[in-house]
Amino acid sequence: MGNRGMEELIPLVNKLQDAFSSIGQSCHLDLPQIAVVGGQSAGKSSVLENFVGRDFLPRGSGIVTRRPLILQLIFSKTEYAEFLHCKSRKFTDFEEVRQEIEAETDRVTGTNKGISPVPINLRVYSPHVLNLTLIDLPGITKVPVGDQPQDIEYQIKDMILQFISRESSLILAVTPANMDLANSDALKLAKEVDPQGLRTIGVITKLDLMDEGTDARDVLENKLLPLRRGYIGVVNRSQKDIEGKKDIRTALAAERKFFLSHPAYRHIADRMGTPHLQKTLNQQLTNHIRESLPALRSKLQSQLLSLEKEVEEYKNFRPDDPTRKTKALLQMVQQFGVDFEKRIEGSGDQVDTLELSGGARINRIFHERFPFELVKMEFDEKDLRREISYAIKNIHGVRTGLFTPDLAFEAIVKKQVVKLKEPCLKCVDLVIQELINTVRQCTSKLSSYPRLREETERIVTTYIREREGRTKDQILLLIDIEQSYINTNHEDFIGFANAQQRSTQLNKKRAVPNQGEILVIRRGWLTINNISLMKGGSKEYWFVLTAESLSWYKDEEEKEKKYMLPLDNLKIRDVEKGFMSNKHVFAIFNTEQRNVYKDLRQIELACDSQEDVDSWKASFLRAGVYPEKDQAENEDGAQENTFSMDPQLERQVETIRNLVDSYVAIINKSIRDLMPKTIMHLMINNTKAFIHHELLAYLYSSADQSSLMEESADQAQRRDDMLRMYHALKEALNIIGDISTSTVSTPVPPPVDDTWIQNASSHSPTPQRRPVSSVHPPGRPPAVRGPTPGPPLIPVPVGAASFSAPPIPSRPGPHPGVFANNDPFSAPPQIPSRPARIPPGIPPGVPRRPPPSAPARPFF
Repeated sequence: MGNRGMEELIPLVNKLQDAFSSIGQSCHLDLPQIAVVGGQSAGKSSVLENFVGRDFLPRGSGIVTRRPLILQLIFSKTEYAEFLHCKSRKFTDFEEVRQEIEAETDRVTGTNKGISPVPINLRVYSPHVLNLTLIDLPGITKVPVGDQPQDIEYQIKDMILQFISRESSLILAVTPANMDLANSDALKLAKEVDPQGLRTIGVITKLDLMDEGTDARDVLENKLLPLRRGYIGVVNRSQKDIEGKKDIRTALAAERKFFLSHPAYRHIADRMGTPHLQKTLNQQLTNHIRESLPALRSKLQSQLLSLEKEVEEYKNFRPDDPTRKTKALLQMVQQFGVDFEKRIEGSGDQVDTLELSGGARINRIFHERFPFELVKMEFDEKDLRREISYAIKNIHGVRTGLFTPDLAFEAIVKKQVVKLKEPCLKCVDLVIQELINTVRQCTSKLSSYPRLREETERIVTTYIREREGRTKDQILLLIDIEQSYINTNHEDFIGFANAQQRSTQLNKKRAVPNQGEILVIRRGWLTINNISLMKGGSKEYWFVLTAESLSWYKDEEEKEKKYMLPLDNLKIRDVEKGFMSNKHVFAIFNTEQRNVYKDLRQIELACDSQEDVDSWKASFLRAGVYPEKDQAENEDGAQENTFSMDPQLERQVETIRNLVDSYVAIINKSIRDLMPKTIMHLMINNTKAFIHHELLAYLYSSADQSSLMEESADQAQRRDDMLRMYHALKEALNIIGDISTSTVSTPVPPPVDDTWIQNASSHSPTPQRRPVSSVHPPGRPPAVRGPTPGPPLIPVPVGAASFSAPPIPSRPGPHPGVFANNDPFSAPPQIPSRPARIPPGIPPGVPRRPPPSAPARPFF
């Protein structure tokens, strides 16, 4: 390719791409797209072609580019081109590319000068290009020809604006030197989308076709009609050169010769021509790359910082070092013990806010689940009264008893105490399950060493199971102890006298701990699930449970009370979860068959989880609301009447029932206190001590250290990936540093007064060209004038001034050392030229004042 500057940028971009590819990421440089804008036959395609360095665009007179051409340059090891409309075909001959562009244009627009906004997408793959997008746009025209619509001017302008409005696009505003620059439509369009002039570069073409005696020196020096980024003059190949197969390399040499030999341009020849245009655009690409570096560097540094801590232990890592294995084993076992204790005892470190775990779940078993199981077992009225009746009758035998037998009380109490075994053993099983789950959660940190994790779980779980047997034996022993002696002298026991005077309901409420008139037992959200759709459907309320009532409010502020339900004669029953519902439901109903709420015999309360249901049930137990039994209460009454027809027997049953209630409450209170203590002592505390003091010895005895500390393949791969990522990040940062030091950014040129563009557009709506005869008489060579009296030169809108004064002929060149370079891109040394001829009366070497500002001249 013919763009050496672009080829020098390719290694830099490739380095960046390779660095980011090594860490599994993509480097989004998003290089700017370059769009050429200009009038018809201004030389736009030639400028674009020269930048790429290949002949591939259609050429000719009139409107040749009739559809936008989006040219994507893509770096590749092989060189070829392909079109989006025929992806299967690869073009290696660029003459065929030109023919395909012409054919595809004709397929959509026809052959009679028609235009279309539908772009042609061409991709050129080459080892000599950067990943860039170049856009060749149709030339701006005002008069429709052929099949062109009447509003051809506005259609083309809208089409151009679509492509140049993007903030990352560079605009090459191409204007031929033989037309009035003040009326350049390209510059006016660029001004619309780039008012600051930061991304607009003026390109002056056809300098070799200017009328004799005229030049564009003041424009190219950015003195007349200035732009912020200035102008660059180029000389393209003529149609004759193209037809004569004059290649780009020869054309560049001829262009260079033109600028060096022309008296008006030789002093700025190094800042003119296609090579300088390439250099300028490549510098803009370099600037963009450098502007992208800080964000890329920040991204890499944050990733490197996040890896530093983990990589620190791997920097000097030796997998087979026995010292390292011993140290790692000791640290991991110690950490496992610390984690286990923190999960059981609770800790402020790494608090789980999503669910209960470890010790919190065990606490819930102790104080909610276990008491609920005890109460469910305790208050089975039907069976209890039947058993008391049978016991009294069997003790009296054939005789009719006059007194209440205490043996019946003792027999019933012992039978009730035996029933405690099932909920107590169930409580132990629940705690064991939680301990095993806690062990598994703590060993998750040992996943790097699967054998160590497996052995740790096996040893600790085996120990927990061993302690399970001893704990259950101890609990059964406690129950047997309670059964072995009935202590009727207990201070909380009511005795026979009080038992005969108390009712069952009062007895129940006395047995409930923490009873109080205004005690709030629980607050929380519940959904009333069985309100009909006609009455609004299910609704969520804020419930407040006290020892006397259940109230619900609109919200947690408890200002707007919806209802208050007394707890008298209420019981709880389970309700099956609905088919389409994910809520867990339980119901409250009245044992006397009364409506509980409005016309509802029961209210169904819904929670999000079964754990919430169990927790609410336990709270209702504290308030004296107990679960329903298998049969209804009215059936209980019928059965009781069957067993207690004799009023005397009825009184004896009631007395013993109250005595049993009182004594069982004492035992329950004792068991509820001793169960957590027994489990904590014999199981949980022993397990913690085992992990801290004996686990390491068991691990050493179960397997050798090498097999225990053998890394998993995943861990080894993770370590290697982490180290590779770490070094790749450092290498990428070094590459970014190298690019920063090896490239130079050019500062943004200072703003210039470019209001002439708007003024020109208002005064000269159409391009006008002044005839050559108005500049010089025919046959007269251009004169070289000395300084002209008058004020310093101030740019004046040409569109306004060109009609009032004759243009001033330009001069071949300034006196050496006098010209001040205003070009914003660079200031290379000037090329010596012939001294300007100075009229008599002004000694050589005296600086000339600029020409007057009033007759600002065009440069044609």
